[in-house]
Amino acid sequence: MIYLQLFISFLQIGLFSIGGGYAAMPLIQNQVVELHPWLTLQEFTDLITIAEMTPGPIAVNSATFVGIRIAGIPGALVATLGCITPALFLVSLLAYVYNKYKDISLLQNILSCLRPVVVALILGAGLSILSMVLFNGAAPSLEQVDWIGGCSFLVAFVVLHKFKWNPILTMCLCGVAGLCLNLALPAIL
Repeated sequence: MIYLQLFISFLQIGLFSIGGGYAAMPLIQNQVVELHPWLTLQEFTDLITIAEMTPGPIAVNSATFVGIRIAGIPGALVATLGCITPALFLVSLLAYVYNKYKDISLLQNILSCLRPVVVALILGAGLSILSMVLFNGAAPSLEQVDWIGGCSFLVAFVVLHKFKWNPILTMCLCGVAGLCLNLALPAIL
């Protein structure tokens, strides 16, 4: 019975989490904290932290974590399968439709109109993350600015776009620099 509950709960999350990981968080919270008290609110906060730190989509990582916590490895597999099933069907359907009608000019016009929208969505997400980095979630003010995070962003942006560095190397170097600066600056100040 628990496997069916896990599958259905994460099937709903996968089906209705339009907008990506951050849009899925309220759905995940509703399912795993409120509807089925599988996690406490504190454990849910820890879950989101872990899901953001690990590679992959937040909803899938959350499904795996909750599934393991509730029913071990089989629970993780069932919850993860429930989460990815809607995407599998939707992507398969879209691939079929695209391959069948890709030569129609109307479809090409629709896709060319959607490209700027996708860029705007990515830019909006990037700006909200930058705001979170710079102001630590507080109201924007100069006193709240995280200068180390802001400088890391600028340096990373320049080396990625101007010098074409490897993104993984850039992330690792920024992480090491941020750790060193956060450890060294309080000792200096």
